[in-house]
Amino acid sequence: MDLLLGGKWGKCLIAAALMALMMPVLAAAQDAGNSPYRVSGEMGTVHIHPTPELSRQMKAQQGINALAVLSYQGGPVMTGETLYAIFWIPATLQNGSPTTLSPKYQNVTKQFLTDYADHGLANNSSQYYALVGTVKKYFVGKGGLGGTYVDTNPYPSSACTDNVTPGNCITDAQLQAEIKAVMTLKGWTPGLNKMFLVFTSKGEGSCSDSTSASCAYSQYCAYHGFFGSTTTPTIYSNQPYADPSYCYSPGTGQRAPNGDIPSDANVSIASHEIAEANTDPELNAWWDLANGYEIGDLCSWTFGANTWDGLLANQMWNGHFYDLQQEYDNHTTSCVSLGP
Repeated sequence: MDLLLGGKWGKCLIAAALMALMMPVLAAAQDAGNSPYRVSGEMGTVHIHPTPELSRQMKAQQGINALAVLSYQGGPVMTGETLYAIFWIPATLQNGSPTTLSPKYQNVTKQFLTDYADHGLANNSSQYYALVGTVKKYFVGKGGLGGTYVDTNPYPSSACTDNVTPGNCITDAQLQAEIKAVMTLKGWTPGLNKMFLVFTSKGEGSCSDSTSASCAYSQYCAYHGFFGSTTTPTIYSNQPYADPSYCYSPGTGQRAPNGDIPSDANVSIASHEIAEANTDPELNAWWDLANGYEIGDLCSWTFGANTWDGLLANQMWNGHFYDLQQEYDNHTTSCVSLGP
């Protein structure tokens, strides 16, 4: 509790409602570097992307230092940017309700993943490096969409309790099992140059583990982590459906240039996870020592100026428009939409 209540983060007592909201995240994070962004569960540790409301409340208590800096902690960065999309969309949820996605969800996501490498935010990540002996090996933003797969197999029995999606909840263990199964089916292999993103349907929740300590929509909108060997890790993210009621932030200037709010919200959240996986794939490379912020956390739900597509977008890649949260530039100690 010292992280949020004591020392330089302030001496005020947190309101009861805020404490109730944050306790699940904090309790789960105590053994993971004392960062409320890191949640330890049955399958290891993941780094969550808090909902707009929880992010605002956490930052209000922690504070954002105007001269914050991400520090190198000794681990690897990604060596490439080949992205794989798994759309896990069975006919029904566990409670029997039909699954749905917004009309443009898959197409906007695939186009975004195709465009991401070598553009604005990927270029910003290129300033972050790993030390191999005494040699700096910088993140390389080369790649693109490596493959997609739509899995219509049923969700496994609900193994957790997401209060926003009662009866429909998958754990990180179940998510990892899905990734392994699809990788085997498709012949996809792991590595530090690859990332696997799992997108689930509307109404399907998730939690970090069966204790339901940290769950979608009440605590997070997505998270990233890895499993397997540290030399050839399976780097992945959990991308619950970007429900605008919980994971969209128009009050911060967020827009929908593709005309479909869930689709546009989804690619911004995916962008956050990709940038953080690029610079901290094994949760031991680049983060802020004071609060455990990664490159995306410092700029969560911050979009900057929209200068494209009739002021609806802040990125134009290959003729396609996106409104993506900014990422942290260590050189300017600021949130940016373009690389250095």
